Amino acid sequence: MKKKIVSIMLTAAMTATLLAGCGSTAADTAAPAAAEEEAAPAEEEAPAEEEAAHAAEEEAAPAEEAADDTAAAASDEGKVLNIQCWNEEFKSRVTDHYPGYEADASDPNSGKIGDVTVKWIITPTDDNAYQNHLDEVLPTNESAADDDKVDIFLIEADYALKYVNADPAVAMSMDDLGIAASDIADQYQYTQDIVTDSNGSLRGLSWQACSAGLIYNRDIAAEVLGTEEPAEVQEFVKDWATFNKTAEDLKAAGYFVESTVNDSYRVYSNNVSKPWVDGTTVQIDANIEKWVEDSKALVDAKETNTYDLWSDDWNKGFYPEGKVFAYFGPAWLINFCMAADTEGSVANAGRWGLCVGPQSFYWGGTWICGAVGTDNPTLVKDIMLTMTTDKAVLKEIVEKDSDCVNSPSLLGELAADTSFGSAILGGQNPYQQLADGAEKVDMSNISDYDQGCNESFQAAMKDYFEGKVDYDKAISNFQTAVKEKYPELSF
Repeated sequence: MKKKIVSIMLTAAMTATLLAGCGSTAADTAAPAAAEEEAAPAEEEAPAEEEAAHAAEEEAAPAEEAADDTAAAASDEGKVLNIQCWNEEFKSRVTDHYPGYEADASDPNSGKIGDVTVKWIITPTDDNAYQNHLDEVLPTNESAADDDKVDIFLIEADYALKYVNADPAVAMSMDDLGIAASDIADQYQYTQDIVTDSNGSLRGLSWQACSAGLIYNRDIAAEVLGTEEPAEVQEFVKDWATFNKTAEDLKAAGYFVESTVNDSYRVYSNNVSKPWVDGTTVQIDANIEKWVEDSKALVDAKETNTYDLWSDDWNKGFYPEGKVFAYFGPAWLINFCMAADTEGSVANAGRWGLCVGPQSFYWGGTWICGAVGTDNPTLVKDIMLTMTTDKAVLKEIVEKDSDCVNSPSLLGELAADTSFGSAILGGQNPYQQLADGAEKVDMSNISDYDQGCNESFQAAMKDYFEGKVDYDKAISNFQTAVKEKYPELSF
């Protein structure tokens, strides 16, 4: 990191010196007589140039001193940086894009940043293993041995507040890390709201803005709707009433409007007017109830199904023979989850399109948190800022990883780039829509219990949709499941 900081300072000093030395070219090219006449003024200007150069040196000195102070601070910190995560995603972003990261050829879960060894501790999310692991190591992190201290851990929106509001704190505030509001001004507000604690302290940052939309099959759209153009398709799905009417037309032509009712759940749940839990009381929002009403009608009419997300049945619509008109999802679903590399898939043929759909929403995202007790706060701060605010790094991530990044200004630049188009989306540039969608996301109604409530509600309603229980019994089953997970809650 010292090399990175010092190189920036040296570049600035060299640039200032070069600019100071640019004023003599006119005398070099003048006629001899003119040169003699201008010699005296040139000589008089020399001291001014020297003064400018001297001023530049004086100006650069404090910056170099600041860089040295930062490097010195880092040199006094820990020599092992432990990063807790649940998969390879953030690891690949850092190894590919963080300046100066050196991979360890003999150990894929180890690397170097300067003289600091980076250790990746990956615990899968199966059976809640990742959260269970965090719950074990974070509360005692301050007293852990230096080489064992957690320095960075990652969280998702569904359970972010659990760690953001932990008492005692386990995630450092941006104030404690020395990250100012001005440093992160070019980020979407909702990405900060998700990791802001009950006292207003921001405790994490994300490089992603996972706004999402309706991903539709262009061939089906052209056949049934008479158009495959995003703006025109949007008119057929612009609200839930119109979406449900279009589902009827699609069924008549032999297609499902979506693969499963679970595809649309996040769209409804992202647009609630109250949180799942108020104090200790569980409440079901009207928009969640509307999802139940709309979904039951679609299932009964055989216009959609009740498949679980990520199941083999759910995936069938990635191929033409699956007969699925649309999925709801963000950029990462389009690029990494819809079989784009498989010959014969809709994505491989470039036949998906993207429009807003009935309501704007988001899905996913990963937040970087500095762990309370870290002995590497300087490096933690630099990683967080570099990976979430450095536009050159963010643009690399867009180009290599196809993430929708957390920078309104960069997304605006990408949206205006007429040379850019997604092959999966038939050449469509999705960034203006993704940027517009991110501006509309409102996560002010999240609660600490969202993940458990959402999962329990969908599971209970599946039995209702399939006719195994009536609605009242499904609600009762939901309440029982929530009470088992969260005994402190009531209805």
